Amino acid sequence: MIAKEIINNAIIPLKTSDKASFALELMDEYKVSHLPIVNNIEFLGLISNSDIVNQEMIDEPIGNHSLSMAELISHCNEDQHMFEIVKLVSSLKLSLIPVLDIKNNYLGSITLDKLVDAFSSICSIETPGGVIVLEISNRDYLLTQIAQIVESNNAKILSLFISSNPDSTKLEVTIKINKIDIENVLQTFTRYNYSIKSSFSEVESFDNLKDRYDSLMRYLNV
Repeated sequence: MIAKEIINNAIIPLKTSDKASFALELMDEYKVSHLPIVNNIEFLGLISNSDIVNQEMIDEPIGNHSLSMAELISHCNEDQHMFEIVKLVSSLKLSLIPVLDIKNNYLGSITLDKLVDAFSSICSIETPGGVIVLEISNRDYLLTQIAQIVESNNAKILSLFISSNPDSTKLEVTIKINKIDIENVLQTFTRYNYSIKSSFSEVESFDNLKDRYDSLMRYLNV
């Protein structure tokens, strides 16, 4: 999924002639702390609420304000992948990110909620299934074997993520599969000597909810 596919068209950019007070009103309305400055279709920069508050020029046009991120790349290109966008948003602590075309013209902005929705879609988060977290040493990581174990139990991998710690030789492999009952998959991983750090199943969630409901009903009947 790329930038131009997840633009939030509800965000109205600022003009240099807009007063700082109006910018703060828009930020409050959109629940963001940044807004793009655009004249016609030319992107001029990104202003933050702290830029306005710290300079104490609330009644002046934002064109008179200096931008704290003027020297940083605080936008993305329309064909950038979502993973690159997440990295940029995270590193700059942005509440939204402007999207530019090949000519550096403003196309729109991506808000955090759109980014989360896109991430949820690409990771199959809303698709029913189970999650298994494995702890594996770097040298023992074999994606083909992991996939084979999952598929031998009539299941498919929907998404897989790897995280590492610079102070460790271990990898944490998080797998989302399309099977709600994951007990057989867990047993197979155990037989292959995989270390299962944690697992999450919708069956377990339902059973826990049912147990709590039954306990509540017993309490009410006392």
